[in-house]
Formats: sequence, structure tokens, C-alpha cells
Amino acid sequence: MHTRSKGNIGEEVACTFLKGKGFTIVDRNYQRKWGELDIIGQKDKIIHFFEVKSVTADFSDNTNTHKPEDNVHGLKVRHIRRMVETYLADKKQGIDVEFQFHVLSVYMNEKTRRARVKWLKNVIL
Repeated sequence: MHTRSKGNIGEEVACTFLKGKGFTIVDRNYQRKWGELDIIGQKDKIIHFFEVKSVTADFSDNTNTHKPEDNVHGLKVRHIRRMVETYLADKKQGIDVEFQFHVLSVYMNEKTRRARVKWLKNVIL
């Protein structure tokens, strides 16, 4: 599976997961020259920004030590912080708006066509 198509499928899985948790999806793939926000959701008047990292995995194989969330490193976090600021400014949100940032790791099994989602909540930017 190609990286972009894996990412698209992972984002679809993530959106389904979030809707099941009561989130409203407000925006997807919000882009500027300096970055992208994968999913913007809302729940209980709080804006939630989600970075989605997807990987194919065999769930029965516990030897896979790669954690997709490890790809959200210092440089990526700086880009995300700038994108969050840009998004809030573009949408004319006040300085008192409450928001949170999360990382969703989507593990997809190509054989069984099943996925698991690991949610790292309220990551500090």
C-alpha cells in the first residue's frame, strides 16, 4: 500500500473513530505552505486538533516496535503549533478559545481489513 493511500485510509478510520466518540468533524486536511492539520473536530465547545499517523501491522505479531506517534517529533510539533495558530486566526477565534491537540495512531491490518486506534490525548505543543 502506498504511503498517501495508507494515510487517507488511516484518516477515514480516525474520523469514524472520533464520530463514535461524539466528536463533530469540522475540517480535514487544512493546509498552508508550512504544514497541514489532519483533522479538526469539536466536542463540548472545545476545538480538537488531531494528527493522524498510520501504519500497516499484523496484530498477532508483537515484535513490531515501530510506534507511529514517534514520528511526531520536535520539528513536526513546531509546524503543528504554527498551523494551530494559523487555523484559529483564520477562523477568527478569540484568545480565550479552548483547544486541545491529540495524536491518533492507526494500526491497519491489510489481510483482515481491520484497524486499531491508539489515542494520545491532550499532547502539549
